[in-house]
Amino acid sequence: MTDVSQIKEQVLQQTEKINRVRAEIAQVIVGQEYMISRLLIGLLTGGHVLLEGVPGLAKTTAVKTLSDALDADFQRIQFTPDLLPADLVGTMIYRPGDGTFETKKGPIFANFILADEINRAPSKVQSALLEAMQEKQVTIGDATFPLDDLFLVMATQNPIEQEGTYPLPEAQVDRFMLKLKIGYPTAEEERKILDRALEGLGSAVQAVMSRDDVLQAQQVVSRVYVDSSVRGYILDLVQATRYPQQYRLEKLRPLIEFGASPRAGIFLGKGARAAAALAGRGFVTPQDVKDIAYDVFRHRVLLSYEAEAESITPEDVIGEILSAVPVP
Repeated sequence: MTDVSQIKEQVLQQTEKINRVRAEIAQVIVGQEYMISRLLIGLLTGGHVLLEGVPGLAKTTAVKTLSDALDADFQRIQFTPDLLPADLVGTMIYRPGDGTFETKKGPIFANFILADEINRAPSKVQSALLEAMQEKQVTIGDATFPLDDLFLVMATQNPIEQEGTYPLPEAQVDRFMLKLKIGYPTAEEERKILDRALEGLGSAVQAVMSRDDVLQAQQVVSRVYVDSSVRGYILDLVQATRYPQQYRLEKLRPLIEFGASPRAGIFLGKGARAAAALAGRGFVTPQDVKDIAYDVFRHRVLLSYEAEAESITPEDVIGEILSAVPVP
């Protein structure tokens, strides 16, 4: 039998550490609570995160600041059209002195990878990153090298400038646990940003969690209780993206080309666990699932040409599903 009270005690211990990370990030980032909470959910579940938004919304800064608040290895990789797989994973270097090859590891061998403007790199580079994201290993020459237990890819992409970009393969997009759509700050937040910039205010971020602390927090989150009724709710949401007519959503049938993959249900459960932990609870509620659903489904529910012609977005479809599927 699961002892929820014991799990809650462990969760609260980890929440104290996570709140210190939040406080460090707040010294640099004004507002953007949604983005920061989702980055923390990715951190606590070991799930990769894709951030989409126009330039200037602190996407890169947020990821860099999060890594600074953690005592772990960080690498920023600027994706460009001329980037090669070897620039990412490394290569074999010939040593003429003794006629041997030496392995030179690339920047992918870090705990946190910021893949900046990920959609600017060609397919070969995407394939190399895909292996790292899914298998936690990379291949250099004939050898395969494992990555660290703590390995997280946080990628950014710009939705408005399509010149010189490569659409991400569906298989790779599916590897991202969450896809975030980052919006503009409020007028009040933007005033604070302006004041900080004009007055030259800035704070150095201190590392308040170690690599081992993060791994321990991930273990605690993986023990957060998910009741069978909540698991059934997660499955219903995933099924509704594939067979909407079974949930009295016949109008969605011509709008959905492909429903969510099996990873969607897994990531919904993991994300809901992390959301519950961030709220200081040892159990998951249906609201936790709802809160994370848009970010899990957004890039997995593929719409038809008919939906695009009618300017219907994935968010519109997800909202209909969340309204129709009965909550336990």
